[in-house]
Amino acid sequence: MHKGTCNCGAIRFEVSCPLKPPDACHCTRCRRQSGHYFVSTDLPRSAVRIEGSEQLTWFQASEKVRRGFCSVCGCNLFWDPVGHDWIGVAMGAFDNPTGTALGLHIYTENKGDYYEISDAAPQYRRTPRDS
Repeated sequence: MHKGTCNCGAIRFEVSCPLKPPDACHCTRCRRQSGHYFVSTDLPRSAVRIEGSEQLTWFQASEKVRRGFCSVCGCNLFWDPVGHDWIGVAMGAFDNPTGTALGLHIYTENKGDYYEISDAAPQYRRTPRDS
């Protein structure tokens, strides 16, 4: 069981399955939303239990995805693709240890010019599905 929370504790979550290796998204929208790049793990919806959902606010970022954040402290917690049976959960919101390591970088063609990607994880200009 993995647990996590927003900064203020109004939203808590538990995950009842192993965490998949997360991806680091460098797209412009993720960078703007998170302040850098967004790292999340994709999990079956059925394995994620959220407490404090009355404080969870959803921003419809596009026709295909919405982003969930705490309405109290503003923490960016979820990346939710419409019509799929999985949800992305922000790695930074998990309590340690997570028992996983970064799996890949996506949308590297949009990365900020102020940093370099220097780890050994695979890099994709878009996503593996687009490559």
